[in-house]
Amino acid sequence: MTLLDREAPPHSPPPRPSPAATPTGVRAWARDLVLGMRLAVSGGREGWARTALTALGIGLGVALLFAAAAVPHLLDTRENRTQARETTNASSQKPGKGSTDSTFLWAEASTEYRGDPVTGLLLRPEGANAPPPPGVAKIPGPGEMVVSPALRELLGTSEGALLAQRLDERIVGTVGDAGLVDPGELRFYTGSSTLTVEGVGIRSAGYGVDESTPPFDPLLMVLVILMCVVLLVPVTIFIATAVRFGGDRRDRRLAALRLVGADARTVRRIAAGETLFGAVLGLAVGSALFLMLRQIVGHVRLWGFSAFPSDVSPVPSLALLILLAVPVAAVVVTQSALSSVAIEPLGVVRNTGLRRRRLWWRLLLPVIGVAILASTGRVDELTPTVGPFPIVAGASCVLIGLVGLLPWLVDAAVARLRGGPVAWQLAIRRLQLSSGTAARAVSGITVAVAGAIALQMMFGAMQKDFLQLTGQDTERADFYVSSDYGDSALAERMIEDFRGTKGVTKVIGTVESYVAGTGDPTEQGWQPITTLTVGTCATLKEIARLPSCRDGDAFVAHLDARAAKKVGSAGVKEQNDRTDEAAVPGRPIDLTGSDGARTGKPVLWTLPKSARKVVTSPDPMGDLHDGILVTPGALGSRALPSTTVRASIKVDPEVTDAAEYVRGTAAGIDPTLRINALKNLERDKQYGSVQTGLLVGGTLTMMLIAASLLVSQIEQLRERKRMLSVLVAFGTRRRTLAWSVLWQTAVPVVLGTGLALAGGLVLGDFMLGIIGKSIGDWWVFVPYAAVGAAVIMLVTVASMPSLWRMMRPDGLRTE
Repeated sequence: MTLLDREAPPHSPPPRPSPAATPTGVRAWARDLVLGMRLAVSGGREGWARTALTALGIGLGVALLFAAAAVPHLLDTRENRTQARETTNASSQKPGKGSTDSTFLWAEASTEYRGDPVTGLLLRPEGANAPPPPGVAKIPGPGEMVVSPALRELLGTSEGALLAQRLDERIVGTVGDAGLVDPGELRFYTGSSTLTVEGVGIRSAGYGVDESTPPFDPLLMVLVILMCVVLLVPVTIFIATAVRFGGDRRDRRLAALRLVGADARTVRRIAAGETLFGAVLGLAVGSALFLMLRQIVGHVRLWGFSAFPSDVSPVPSLALLILLAVPVAAVVVTQSALSSVAIEPLGVVRNTGLRRRRLWWRLLLPVIGVAILASTGRVDELTPTVGPFPIVAGASCVLIGLVGLLPWLVDAAVARLRGGPVAWQLAIRRLQLSSGTAARAVSGITVAVAGAIALQMMFGAMQKDFLQLTGQDTERADFYVSSDYGDSALAERMIEDFRGTKGVTKVIGTVESYVAGTGDPTEQGWQPITTLTVGTCATLKEIARLPSCRDGDAFVAHLDARAAKKVGSAGVKEQNDRTDEAAVPGRPIDLTGSDGARTGKPVLWTLPKSARKVVTSPDPMGDLHDGILVTPGALGSRALPSTTVRASIKVDPEVTDAAEYVRGTAAGIDPTLRINALKNLERDKQYGSVQTGLLVGGTLTMMLIAASLLVSQIEQLRERKRMLSVLVAFGTRRRTLAWSVLWQTAVPVVLGTGLALAGGLVLGDFMLGIIGKSIGDWWVFVPYAAVGAAVIMLVTVASMPSLWRMMRPDGLRTE
């Protein structure tokens, strides 16, 4: 009997595996997730490279999210340190009264150097227990100075030579972190032996105030909310894009798993495990990047802003939200991508043909966003609170909706393109077969440009409300110097010293004081008060329309109709009447003003009978000097007891550092002199803070955009490595392939830029509707469109070395 003669056993189905051998429920999920994590690191160098790129792409976004989550803590700590070093006024500011062993006198001595503020105080202790400022071991003595580390470094370099001449006291210490707003702050404390309460000194008993933050302008609040959306939405898009790195190869691996028996649900769980591993690794990379950048943030100054590393700490609740949301979002994005792909044992159905994208559902999200913004109530200066959720939801829907519209737009644009050079045909054919990857690569920049256009539209429409004309005449003067505790001698020294300063071409100096008439008292029992201004004929001609002038002349100056804009027509008449009551030619004037009546020691001077009536003219600061105008010869040797000394200075713009020479002269005369640069427009502080925040956040976001685009471009080249090597092996020129990559990027860039323009203009228009403004310049998009296109093109050029490596023959190897 042979084996063939044996009777075949009856057919029976294979034995079913025991329940213990086939995991179900949670155990099945755990098994498949672990298998997906193993696949993420398997495959040798290729697998690790794929996982590393995914982790790096996610990590860049996570690092920026952590930075955004640290902003509330950063602002709070800066505000706390600012308030902690503010001086508190003592109960008495009279000489000899209120001074104790623990009080001190102080005066503001801040200045500016080449556009950077240099803040500082003059200090004089009134007792041995006078407290030093925060961050300072003890109050410096006369001729000594304590400086911040950044100021010490600047004073020790050739760049700070002019400032060192101004701050020439001996450095005896360094201001600690507790006394600084940020590590780059230029701050100093100088000891003084001349401060008095009678002069510029203010008595204080300590430091630290608890001032409530002024309410934020409602219009600016709308702008801030939109700014947060614009800066953070691109980050989330980049994270979602990084999650899909290597999607084609992953789908082929999953098809192989289907071939060995895995069902559709199993491969979905395996894909989730692979993505989850990349997301967790991305969180680790992002945390490491954040901690590393946090250590160097104190050494970098961006748009005049820096921070201590300890201040850059994410809010715990926001950090926890990021740690939980990123893995969950990564898994959701992966499962959403797999919903449009049929992974079968013999391959991926997506690769067998083209699938037409539908438009109608892609329009839903932008339409919903526009509807939310349109239904949001109007916000104006009187709005008590601004609800952020409708604005966040509406703006986010519009911006995220652009991401869904871009692939459809690219497909529709390239569907009928034919012919052209070989490089063009390779690029267009690639986009026709699979435009999703290229569209995703530029979707982030599309959203960023659209948001930037909307923000700029709001800035342009709102700046009139937060930028006001100062009335200062920058054609007549560049700087304005003043002191409230001066005399004629100080005025003469200021005029003489400033005229001898390098770069100064003109000085207008005056001495002003309040004086009292000696005629009939007012209804309140006081003598009528007016101002007396002393200056040369050249100076008086700058502040009044004089028929003629020579030393010894005196004038009575009246306001004219131009002053009605400030004080009104009734105010002009009332002030002129007050001037006529006090300044009567031939009648004595009390130079001590109201102080003479209280102390009984008037200083009298007779206004000459030859005094003529004139009309005032605005000085370079835009101020009007009505009252009595006299030349030094008319006042004689009489000294004004209490005066305000002013000087307007014009400099030669061709002289380098002319402004620093002026400030150096002012510090040499008196470090407490107030010096301000004249400007035509004055910007609101809150508006300036928002603008600085936008510049800093926008710069960081653009850096993330560039880095993420480069990572995405390299991943796309890796996906096409074998195809590129095959084309080179068949004789395709490398230059042709390089141009094909450039065209493949340029087409989505042009389409994405056009979509960004439309989306940004629509979003900006509806946001302006919320604040009741209208746009005056519809061409604000040009710079942002150019920047967006330039960033992508630069990234494409930077990816050329990787392209050259991908076209080597070893790319033909496969597994």
